[in-house]
Amino acid sequence: MPQPDRVHALSGVPVPTREQVSEATGRYWDKCVEKLGMVPNVLVAYSFDDKKLAGFTTMYNELMLGDSGLSKLEREMIAVVVSSMNRCYYCLVAHGAAVRELSGDPELGEMLVMNYRMAELSPRQRAMLDFAVKVTEASYLIEEPDREALRAVGFTDRDIWDIAAVAAFFNMTNRMASAIAMMPNRAYHGVARRPREEGPG
Repeated sequence: MPQPDRVHALSGVPVPTREQVSEATGRYWDKCVEKLGMVPNVLVAYSFDDKKLAGFTTMYNELMLGDSGLSKLEREMIAVVVSSMNRCYYCLVAHGAAVRELSGDPELGEMLVMNYRMAELSPRQRAMLDFAVKVTEASYLIEEPDREALRAVGFTDRDIWDIAAVAAFFNMTNRMASAIAMMPNRAYHGVARRPREEGPG
């Protein structure tokens, strides 16, 4: 499997090839290639240590793919808006692609990357993203009225937990990615750039 030009800027931390990773990690990489057509560079970056990879992927998969009152698109929207606030290049490219793909709307993906307040969002989505931004910029200022604003548009307390958890996770990953100059896979740039075609109707 060919390696990208650069995964991150830490020359002293190995970037393994498929032949160098453990059997378990190799199977995980193969599953990524089967489902995504590539191994995301963030996984390649963590693969020098199976325990670190397992910790990262367990948390990510539970938050982004596990059972939740939030849709997968909503969780990706949070990822993009938090990453926009933090100016995280890796996550904006990777999760911007996910928003385009899940929504079928390239314009929405671009708006969330640049300025989510320009997008035509539902009251539920706007409240969710406003809360995620406050978690990112000033979590110490969150008070009960902020949570009540989410309940007012239909979120349960469990949903509020999930919004906060996704926002907090991406604040961590943004900082890590920026600190080590992690680079996204080039393939992300071309994902879902055209609107999804409407069926006959």
